[in-house]
Amino acid sequence: MNLISTTADLEAFCERLKAAEYITVDTEFMREKTFWPKLCLVQIAGPEEAAAVDPLADGIDLAPLFRLMADPGVLKVFHAARQDVEIFYNLTGDVPKPLFDTQIAAMVCGFGDSVGYETLISRLAGARVDKSSRFTDWSARPLTERQLVYALSDVTHLRPAYEKLKRKLARTGREHWLEEEVAVLTDPATYRIEPEESWKRLKVRTDKPRFLAILKEIAAWREREAQRKDLPRSRILRDEALLEIASHAPTTVDDLARTRGLGRSVAEGRWGTEMLAAVERGIATPVAECPTGEPRVELPPGLTPIVELLRVLLKMKCEDEQVASKLVANSGDLEAIAADDEAPVPALKGWRRELFGEAALALKHGRLALAIQDKRVQLVPLEEKAAD
Repeated sequence: MNLISTTADLEAFCERLKAAEYITVDTEFMREKTFWPKLCLVQIAGPEEAAAVDPLADGIDLAPLFRLMADPGVLKVFHAARQDVEIFYNLTGDVPKPLFDTQIAAMVCGFGDSVGYETLISRLAGARVDKSSRFTDWSARPLTERQLVYALSDVTHLRPAYEKLKRKLARTGREHWLEEEVAVLTDPATYRIEPEESWKRLKVRTDKPRFLAILKEIAAWREREAQRKDLPRSRILRDEALLEIASHAPTTVDDLARTRGLGRSVAEGRWGTEMLAAVERGIATPVAECPTGEPRVELPPGLTPIVELLRVLLKMKCEDEQVASKLVANSGDLEAIAADDEAPVPALKGWRRELFGEAALALKHGRLALAIQDKRVQLVPLEEKAAD
């Protein structure tokens, strides 16, 4: 198998691929014990050859690979690209582009919500993927031939899948649908981890300003410490403990030590001192500067049946147009449309409005009806009532 472990071989391989219209790319990484994902293998397939690059090889310089990822003349094809792109962003400060994501393309082309790699490859490439090496330790060396066969199959099978998806997108005129989604993947802001925003990752059931101010400070401290020590967040402080600290606002070592799962040794150490300082900053935050939670949306009486009708319409439209419903609208969008014709949701913009949004508003205002004909749900236009 073609395993690249020297800078010279990597340079030559990347030089050959510069002439390719597109390459398929995948990565293998480990992140169970670290904050930052540890890149263990990069698989790339061009029109005539495929290779696995070993980032852990002694002395290898990945600069040729990073230049290829940034080359505007070579399209990079991934499946479910977000985690792969995040790795390159963490290593280089930029994202691979231009980019094509076969999972998103499959959703646009009617293969269902978040279609898996094995399913897509089976349907488009007629290949079966050996899953036996999926949960292997990719950081262990040497890599076995079975591991390399598995890893390279991820990019070799992706080539015929991409070709078929590309042709279907062209036939249906939906290339711009894909472009809107890929724009999010290629935006560096998607991958920036701001400690001050990390509290938003937590499921919070209260919008009390003081609680949120303390939560923000404690979560930011945990995020910075996890990044500094390259440890998972839970190894620094579990979510449950973080929320308890924000709720009880301890101001002494004794108070902090009573936090479940924390312990006196931690409370008396450097971490305890820093956590108490974070609590103090949260307590001192002026009310006007305290963070606010997501506003709770409560449907007015009578709108729940409208949401259910919109849900039926969404399913019908997406089945008819062969596009994944998850890509068009979610439950929150449907609730927003039921409450407000001008709701700022994606389903009322661009191609989504053409596909679903206009019909949703027409159904809501009685210009369309849903009926069952020939065992199928159908849209029935209704005559507008004459003005009084």
